[in-house]
Amino acid sequence: MFVDEVIIKVKAGNGGDGCTAFRREKFIPDGGPFGGNGGRGASIIFKTDLGLKTLLDLRYNKLIKAPKGANGMGKNKNGRGAQDVVIKVPVGTTVTDMDTGLIIADLTKKDDSVIVAKGGRGGRGNTAFATPSNPAPNFSEKGEPGEEKTLKVELRLLADVGFVGMPSVGKSTILSKISRSKPKIAAYHFTTLNPNLGVVRTIDGRTFVAADLPGLIKGASLGEGLGDKFLKHIERTRVIAHVLDMSGLEGRDPLEDYEVINKELYDFDPKLMKKPQVIIANKMDLEGAYENLQRFKDKYKKEVFEVSAITNKGLDEVLVKIADELDNIKEEPLFDEENFESHVLYKFKKEKPFTITRDNDIYVVKGKEVEKLFKMTKFTDEGAVRFARKLRGMGIDEELIKMGCKNGDKVQIMDMIFEFKE
Repeated sequence: MFVDEVIIKVKAGNGGDGCTAFRREKFIPDGGPFGGNGGRGASIIFKTDLGLKTLLDLRYNKLIKAPKGANGMGKNKNGRGAQDVVIKVPVGTTVTDMDTGLIIADLTKKDDSVIVAKGGRGGRGNTAFATPSNPAPNFSEKGEPGEEKTLKVELRLLADVGFVGMPSVGKSTILSKISRSKPKIAAYHFTTLNPNLGVVRTIDGRTFVAADLPGLIKGASLGEGLGDKFLKHIERTRVIAHVLDMSGLEGRDPLEDYEVINKELYDFDPKLMKKPQVIIANKMDLEGAYENLQRFKDKYKKEVFEVSAITNKGLDEVLVKIADELDNIKEEPLFDEENFESHVLYKFKKEKPFTITRDNDIYVVKGKEVEKLFKMTKFTDEGAVRFARKLRGMGIDEELIKMGCKNGDKVQIMDMIFEFKE
């Protein structure tokens, strides 16, 4: 089964908890803190594999969870870091963060890899918090939570040339003649339900990869017929081979077909019309083909290659033309830099790392930094005091007072409610 798009959830491993422990050995008075740090949580990594051609495995694995790091122990023993989870994907896979809409990675080479969800760092043991003013801290940290994301994973085939056209114009037949690909060929529409790839060699020894894409119809960019499901595979191609049934055997006008397909390409992505387009007039062995070809040339004044895929007539000339076009085009990245998650946006005004809203009599504090600090705090020891100091340092106490919060009022962070004290 060919699967080229899935939506999955990933949860990287949390860091291991730090340990609160003290050195207590005979003849060593006041041994001091002795708790080790937690281990790093496992990250989730996508890595390309040339042997994969579909995202089928991910379709049945909608939630990927990575293990947490081991907890720290006494005697300053640090916890072991968890082993990263490596998920293999086909070359040509694009990963998008559904929450931000930004692209995490576009994996186009062998053994390309990217961390799609980063594991949390281990929590620090109480040894790490020792200072001259507090030589024996009685608190430690929980592990940092691992990243949690909803990802859209798409496969865009890596082909140099994409054969496009209406159903039953002969795209699959042409691919079967010029390569060793064996696409399904039959006398009905939409025979091709999945893209087919084939390696093509020209008569002068040049090679390229061609893709036969399922037939398009009017409204394909809006989801009609097979819809825009396969239009995305054209985005990576450097040359578009536009195949027309010049005989009009199916009862369609090839001139109208030409305009309809180009409009669908433009509606899907206007940049597709900037790609070189080689026009192939197929089925020239049938009655009426030359009359339609003359009408086409009179109207569009474009170079057209006459072929008969059944008899192999004219195919060598087309392949040489395509190879010439490819030689003159340099490969460019599919996405612009600003589409990527790693793109740096400079902010001249620093935004507050939290928001405070009022829900009846409760002040609700939210924010990634606040929630991460909350998850890493152990409230059973001196960590609660440190947590309160951190909130005060972030300006949360000051903001609460401005909003009218008084001693004894309730403040909620995540699922815990505190009593406010100035």
